[in-house]
Amino acid sequence: MELKELVKNHVLGNPIRLGVMLYLLPRGRVLFKEVQKILDVTPGNLDSHLRTLEKAGYVKLTKVFADRPRTAIEITNKGAEETGKYLRLLRELLNGV
Repeated sequence: MELKELVKNHVLGNPIRLGVMLYLLPRGRVLFKEVQKILDVTPGNLDSHLRTLEKAGYVKLTKVFADRPRTAIEITNKGAEETGKYLRLLRELLNGV
């Protein structure tokens, strides 16, 4: 595989969006605040990246009610598949170095 195949994925090419997806992969669904804390980003910054991921069909955002309304982030099948594909391409590229 070539580097140009990695560059084609503008969604996962961003470190914050890739971080969100890597955090979601083994967990499936997490709360907004949890991801914000782990990635150490502002709420506005994270929201912007989540909107891009949602538009691409990689995540689904829903409101849940715990002690108060909260935003849950859930990885979609497409998001899991595309993240796996992206990671395989990275691995192949690194193995070739």
